Order: sequence, then C-alpha cells, then structure tokens
Amino acid sequence: MKTFQMQCKVEILRVLRNRYFVFWSLVMPILFYYIFTNVVNTNAPDQAEWQAHYLMSMTVFSVMGSSMMTLGIRMVQERSQGWSTFIRITPLSDTIYFAAQMIGQSVIHLLSITIIFIAGALINDVSLTVFEWIASGLWILLGSLPFLAIGTLIGMMKKVETAAGISNVIYMVLAVAGGLWMPLEIMPKIMQTIGKWLPSYNFGNGAWEIIRGNMPDWKNILILIAYLAVFMLLSKYMRRKQEAA
Repeated sequence: MKTFQMQCKVEILRVLRNRYFVFWSLVMPILFYYIFTNVVNTNAPDQAEWQAHYLMSMTVFSVMGSSMMTLGIRMVQERSQGWSTFIRITPLSDTIYFAAQMIGQSVIHLLSITIIFIAGALINDVSLTVFEWIASGLWILLGSLPFLAIGTLIGMMKKVETAAGISNVIYMVLAVAGGLWMPLEIMPKIMQTIGKWLPSYNFGNGAWEIIRGNMPDWKNILILIAYLAVFMLLSKYMRRKQEAA
C-alpha cells in the first residue's frame, strides 16, 4: 500500500512539473474563458447562463486535453527512453504502476476542475447551487474515461514528435467540432449533425444540461460508453500486435 501511495505521489508531481500540462490544461482554458465571456461580444440573451455554459466548456476542454495529450505523450516518452523496460526489472509490479498512473491522472483532473471552477467564480461571479457544482464536477471527472482511452492509443506511437502532432490535431478538431469553443447551433447543419455524434459534444452536453437544472441525457451517457468500449478494445488489440512484433 505504501508503494502504491508513493507511486501515486510521484505520478502527480511528474504531471504538475510538466509545462505542457500547465499551459494546455490550465492557462489556455482560463484565458479562453476570460476572452469569450468578457472581451468578445457574443450577444448571448442570458449573460449569466452563457458564462456558466462556457465555464463548463472550458473545464471539459482542459480535462479532455490532459487525458489525451499529457497521458499519451508521457507514455511515448517512457517507452522511447526505456523507462517502461526499467520498471519491469524493479520490484514495482505493472499493475501498481498503471493503477498509480490512472489514479494520479484522476487527481490531476480533480485539481484542474477545481482551479477552473474557482477561476469562473472569481472572473465572472458564476453562481451555481452546491449540487450543480458537485454534479458537473463529477460528470467531467467520469466522462473523461473515453479520452483517457484515446490517450493510451496515442501512447502506443513510436515517436514523441508524432504523438504530439497527432494528439494536437485530434484535440483541436474534437474541441471545435464538438461545440466547446463555440455553440454547435451557430455552425452549418452538416457540422451540427456530425458534432452531435462526437465524444467531445456528448461530454460537454452532460455538463451543460446540469447547469440548466437537468440531468445528462441518456444518449450522451450511452455514446460515451460506446466510445470507451471501442477505444479500449482497439488499445488492447494494438498492444497485442506490438508485443507480438
């Protein structure tokens, strides 16, 4: 148990010392939040609801990026530097090592959610009920699972540069097409149809529904579970192929 706790602590410190994580997962979402709620005139009919809506969008954007980029690129770095091989000759088991990575990543997500929620309350005085703060935070924490699975897929790439480039493209496409930067309703009809089937839209829509006093739609939950299952199966298949090569 002590080994597991120490490994969790190490994983958390490694992420916090990663400038990539701090910039993409904390600085960028808070900066975007300030610009799109205080500088850009969006002509939103209900300004308070727009500020709460966009706070959820940017928190989802942060956690999504941390899941795919921070985890995925770190896995590639560990393998390319021989760290994964080194771990196998130490008393630390693979199970404890990977469990500590997942727990550490979840603690980082919780930290990101808390910091961005506090930023929203300070910048725009966003006011939600205690239930809405907790429920939306839990939704964002649990809804990140399909994106963690994408992160493990990215982590199977051979080169850090390739992993960084591809994860950046996937991250930006999912964020824009999923309605996290701007509402899906102002996009062309074809983009709306495609966007509603993307994991990013269904991730964001659960949080948007909660701050409007509703529960996440069952369609959002089922689509995220389906993506999680597909990415996990794909990850398992690719790992076996790599081990067999």
